[in-house]
Amino acid sequence: MKSPAFDYVRVDSVADALSAYNAMKEDAVYLAGGHSLVPSLALRLQAPAQLIDISGITELSGIYLENGWLRIGAMTRHAQAISDPLIAKHAALLAAAAPYVAHPAIRNRGTIGGSLSLADPASEFPAVAVAMGAEMEVIGAKGARRIPADAFFVGLYETAMAPGEILRAVFVPPVRPGQIIGFDEIARRRGDYAMVGAAVQAVAIDGVIEAISIALFSVGERPTPALQAAKALRGGKIDTAGITAAKEALSEDLDPPDDPQFPASARVHLARVLLGRILANLEASA
Repeated sequence: MKSPAFDYVRVDSVADALSAYNAMKEDAVYLAGGHSLVPSLALRLQAPAQLIDISGITELSGIYLENGWLRIGAMTRHAQAISDPLIAKHAALLAAAAPYVAHPAIRNRGTIGGSLSLADPASEFPAVAVAMGAEMEVIGAKGARRIPADAFFVGLYETAMAPGEILRAVFVPPVRPGQIIGFDEIARRRGDYAMVGAAVQAVAIDGVIEAISIALFSVGERPTPALQAAKALRGGKIDTAGITAAKEALSEDLDPPDDPQFPASARVHLARVLLGRILANLEASA
């Protein structure tokens, strides 16, 4: 299929991007890597009057430490998350998840900001952002603001960003002593969307879990924090009893939709299997 006709404009600053958007009276969309936008145009799921190309804006790029937090510019490519040494050291969960995103050609073009802004509930990065306790910095006509990841994703392909706002960067909190991470997903084929996926970040001191965050994806309309499963593990060790308790607690955290080809009960079962696998791998490093 072919996309509908649209105008195209390339801008060099956030101010110009916001001005271009406002001039179109919201009948425009921002173009970053195009990883998700271009296919949606081809399928005519969107028909904006104008594309505003923001890929050349300098302030949307850069990976560096700022007040102890790791700042990751929204235009950072998926592939950079695999190879960047600062991400490997300060956002290890993001680095662990990046190889699971689609295929190399897409990872070389797609951007982290684009993935987070799209808020696809089957995508890896939104769940990773929630598990890391990241914060999103967005900027619009009223200025910049930071939104915690758990509040950023509000529904199916829906974020807390107001119309016209741009995701400028992702901020990852400082690494804590004893921090460990785990990531995995179950998909029909490598590169496909996951049937179930999970991201885990914890702090273990002398084997005792002092803090833990678990976020699952492809189980609801947004990344789903597994609060009860985390509660079952907090204050104890990752051992057979702890893993069993966490898997059982997942039934309180998850309420996936029923799908004629994939019943909700099967999705919950796979989530338990996946979480058990991740925790078993973490047991040795805790």
